[in-house]
Amino acid sequence: FLEAFESLLRFAENRTSSLFETAYRPMAKEAAEPVKELFTDISLYILGAETTVESAVLRFFDSLFPLVYSRLINPGITDLSEDYTECLRLTRQDINPFGRYSKNMVTELSKSLWASRMLSQALSLGIEVINTTEHAALTKECSKALVKMQYCPHCQGLTLIRPCVGYCLNVMRGCLASVSELDAQWREYISTLEYLTNEMAASHDLEIALTGIRNSINEAILHAQLNGPQLSATVDKVCGQPKQQEGNLSSDNIVPVKEATETQTFVMAHASLNTKRREFINYMKRSRTFHASIAERLCDGDLVMRDSSTCWNGEDVV
Repeated sequence: FLEAFESLLRFAENRTSSLFETAYRPMAKEAAEPVKELFTDISLYILGAETTVESAVLRFFDSLFPLVYSRLINPGITDLSEDYTECLRLTRQDINPFGRYSKNMVTELSKSLWASRMLSQALSLGIEVINTTEHAALTKECSKALVKMQYCPHCQGLTLIRPCVGYCLNVMRGCLASVSELDAQWREYISTLEYLTNEMAASHDLEIALTGIRNSINEAILHAQLNGPQLSATVDKVCGQPKQQEGNLSSDNIVPVKEATETQTFVMAHASLNTKRREFINYMKRSRTFHASIAERLCDGDLVMRDSSTCWNGEDVV
């Protein structure tokens, strides 16, 4: 799942970067770092870091506004000092140059990434539980019972005699009493995983949200450009007027928005994760009774004598 998450994030990041390379070339180079930081923050959030989707998205738009303002709205600006850039970043929070699109992006991503974050944490918890029970220490009584079941027939020269099924179950249930107590919690855990995977496949679809970032950013930039004169007037009052180059930027450098034809790649990535989801939850459903039936699983196959043949009952051959 984590590999699938990372694959989707890389795909969405490349798709978002291509927006600047094809549609907003004058700021493409400088926009690369904010885009990278945005998707790094999203990845950290999914992995459980103490951060929020809102802070990641708003930090991105804080970094984006100075670029949009100086490269698209006022392409004649030549001196973008650190102080002026910082003033633009702070002004973004007050004048909201990207309209509703920045908040909409927070809302859409928060819903889908929450389910992914919870699933990631749930999987980590499952690994922790499995590792703990895998290395559970055996009591002295259990060790003695196992030795008696497996090796006491050897003292009578009966090296090929295997334990009886009922005897094996009694020994294993005694040894695994503490593990079987996890049954109720484990069943609830499987139900939670099923709920989260269904949430991800429904209204909180991760793939749709991530690939929609490109369009949200494009709409936000277009909104800022349409309101360029009003934004410039406000910024001039707050931050002052920066140095201007004689004449305006050539229109040859303003590239119309082009939608990348990545539908096939997206569909393949989408189908891949959906397939993983179905396979995973079906596999986990089969383990719903694992802790309750672990003794039965261990006393199956070659360990015991299942038919009516001779077997060892702990005291004698029967």
